[in-house]
Formats: sequence, C-alpha cells, structure tokens
Amino acid sequence: MTMGRPKAELILTDEERSQLERWARRPKSSQRLAQRSRIILCCATGRTNCVVAEQLGITNVTVGKWRQRFVEHRLDGLVDEPRPGAPRTISDEHVERVVTMTLETKPSNATHWSTRSMAEATGLTQNAIWRIWNAFGLQPHRTKTFKLSEDPLFIDKVRDVVGLYMNPPENALVLCIDEKSQVQALDRTQPLLPMEPWQVERHTHDYARHGTTSLFAALNTKTGEVIGRCHQRHRHQEFLKFIKHVDKLIEKQPGMEIHLVMDNYATHKTPAVQRWFARHPEYIVHFTPTSASWLNQVERFFAEITNRRIRRGAFRSVLQLRQAIMDYLDEHNENPRPFIWTADADLILSRVANVCKRINPSGH
Repeated sequence: MTMGRPKAELILTDEERSQLERWARRPKSSQRLAQRSRIILCCATGRTNCVVAEQLGITNVTVGKWRQRFVEHRLDGLVDEPRPGAPRTISDEHVERVVTMTLETKPSNATHWSTRSMAEATGLTQNAIWRIWNAFGLQPHRTKTFKLSEDPLFIDKVRDVVGLYMNPPENALVLCIDEKSQVQALDRTQPLLPMEPWQVERHTHDYARHGTTSLFAALNTKTGEVIGRCHQRHRHQEFLKFIKHVDKLIEKQPGMEIHLVMDNYATHKTPAVQRWFARHPEYIVHFTPTSASWLNQVERFFAEITNRRIRRGAFRSVLQLRQAIMDYLDEHNENPRPFIWTADADLILSRVANVCKRINPSGH
C-alpha cells in the first residue's frame, strides 16, 4: 500500500475557532478569506485533504497550501501579505521641496509656477508635480480677488444685515434692493454655431453694441420673489420711481415693517430719496458696509440672471434685451426659491479677521 505525504497536524484553540467562524460567515469578509477559514475549520475535524477538497469544490493543492500556511503562521497566515510594488522614486524631501517652492517662491520669468517650469526646476516629471500639487490642494494657475471693507461701522452693519437674514422681525418684510447698471445689448457680428456632438457652441469674439439698460430689482428674502424694472439710466430719479413701484406692489398689513437692505450708492441717499422715506416711516433702511456688496442677497440673483440669460445672449436692440430680462423675471417668480443664508455674523467676522492677520502679520 502506498503512503501519501503526511499532512501537517492541525489543532485549533477556542479563540482561533471563534475567529475562523466569524470570518467564514461575516458578510464583509472577502471571499478568499472566508474560503480559507472554511478550509481550516474542515481540516480541524480530522478530515483528509481530499475529503475537504471534494466537500468545498476546490483542489487538493489549495487545501494543502492553506493547511500548511495555518500551521506555520496561524491566523496571520490566512491574510494576504502586501504585494511588493515598484520602489518609490519620489522621497519626502522631494515632496517637501516642491511644496515649499510652490508656496514661497516664484519663477524668475513668470508670476506663478506651471507643472513644466516646476519640473525643470526640481528635476521631477510634470506628472509627479501634478500629483504632488493635487495631494496638497495647490493650484498656482488660479487666482481670486478680494477687498476688505474699511467702513468704521463694518461690524455693526454686518450684525445688523445678517440678523435680518437669519432672524427677521415678526410681521416684517425684508427686501434686498440694488441696480444692475449698464447692462449691454450685445449682438454677435456673425451667426452662432450651435453645439454639436464633440463640439461646443461657438460664437465670434467681437460684437456690436446696441445700447444699455439698468435693471432695478428687489428680492424678497423670505419667498425668493423678485420685483424688477428696467430704466434707461440709474439716477436717483429712477431709483425713486422704482421704490414707488415696489411700494404699490407689496401687500402691506397693519403695523408691518418693511426693511430694505441697500448699498451705499449715492443715488440711495439723495435728499429726495430721504424725504420719501421720511414720509413712509414703515420703511427701515439698512445699509451694507462699503465694499461689501456680497452682503446684499440680490447680488446673487444678479449673478444668476447674468449667467443664465444675459452673458451668452444676443440682442439686436435694448428693447429686445429688456424683454428678455422681464421674461426671465416672470419665469423666476412662477416658482421662486429663497437663498438660504447660513453664515452668521460671528463666522463672517472671524473669517475677515483671519484675512487681516494674513495681510498684516504684525497685528497693527
């Protein structure tokens, strides 16, 4: 009778058996780990490799491999060892140098680094530079603008306006008012080439001017509805006409206050405008800080109508432009949605303080 190779003795402790059973039935275990656990549990019953292989539908070689691996390394032997990859070619020193140069230096012949110029300066590949920048969120090619308000009452005005947005008074209406001046009726000099598969919409870079209009708008912060009118100019006379137009359209209730959020444009403070507000004490005016138009929610609406209707439009006359604006207003008011203001005054002021510290580290 021929004797086969003696199998390695396999005896499980209670702790090992418990862990193998968990691996074998846990849904989140990998299929390979679950199968290896079942192999060892079956072998621990004293069955031969052939019987275990036939029962589990695998080969004798597989059963023998994992029996031997378990005997030598126990539970650790069933877990896949990390596979050796290609040796690392970019050291921590290389990464630190790229990040430091990006943040603290500029190339001699440009205002900012590119992947090509940084690769030449450091001896790395462009792909390596891109991966390092992406890992640290660095984008030297991009820039944004900012301006800090120098209004001496900046803090008080921020708290006042933001308080209206986040905690408006009862039985009150909050309107954000402003004008988008000098909206140009531009027409392209040649016909538009519409979008096609694999080809974006194209239009000529030059245009013909057909005049301008000014859009006056009042945004209801609670409902998102917008009252708007177009005027040829944006003097205090037109602003006063718009205020009177708003006054006719809003539904006033007894004792209701109407809070107006406006910027510091000169037409908002002329004697004629002040006299009108004096005759209408239900109107309470709140001025945003200078150089802080972002506090006026109607600016968000101006951005939307610019992006969705005006910027890529072609208008052969001011009348056509005005009609497009009014049509957009009508469609907007059919299903208005308010802008949800989430930043409280403390958060805004803390961010402004952080910017001040960065541009003036001395703290003065």
